[in-house]
Amino acid sequence: MIRLLSILVLAASLQGCVAYEFEHEFWLKTDGSGSFVITGPPWIWNAVKNVGDAGRLDATVNEETVAALFRAVPIRNARVREVTRDGRSYITVSADFDDVNALSGTAAFADLEVALRREGERLRLAGAWRRPLASGAAKGDDSGLMAVRFHLPSEIYEHRNAFDGVERGNILSWRQDLRQGLTGAPLEFGATMGSTSVLSATLGLFGLAILTGLAVIGAALFVFARRGRGANAASAAIS
Repeated sequence: MIRLLSILVLAASLQGCVAYEFEHEFWLKTDGSGSFVITGPPWIWNAVKNVGDAGRLDATVNEETVAALFRAVPIRNARVREVTRDGRSYITVSADFDDVNALSGTAAFADLEVALRREGERLRLAGAWRRPLASGAAKGDDSGLMAVRFHLPSEIYEHRNAFDGVERGNILSWRQDLRQGLTGAPLEFGATMGSTSVLSATLGLFGLAILTGLAVIGAALFVFARRGRGANAASAAIS
């Protein structure tokens, strides 16, 4: 699954979609499990995630040192790779998790607060990204955009100022200028959604439709059979 997510993210960037300089992207399920992909240039991994030495980025911020940041995080199937976009180097981390609530507070997610809570028949997602105090001093081209994006599993009832509203594929995105984020501006996000996934609801409706169709066919066959028996009985009586 992680390999597929990485391919999809790379394909999206190649097709001319909005290319974020720094991005957290989550694929969330209603039980709180899911997957994520984090992408940023080496200097951002130092300036935000505090990986390596700001004075020696080439030697200290790489696949190995970024992978080490995630070893204490409750995740599975982690993959780290360096990619090139427009001639520039980026490091991408992808992984699966069992509980999105367990990510906040870990060293790898010191910059992200995220919580998924049940409220009656609905689920509420809430959180914020902010540059942590304990971050590196590396600097780079901060003229681009940063974003936190969620692919949500169920009907979205409301959201907290997602930039493009509900996007195709049930996606919500929050973004701001990277320069603004690095100077301390938080990026808050939130949404309320159903507790039943769109897929489960669709399969349920499909199953109900099949059962209804079978019931109608069964009733029609029963009526035709009754009529046939009645006609046979009448013919026998006349004879």
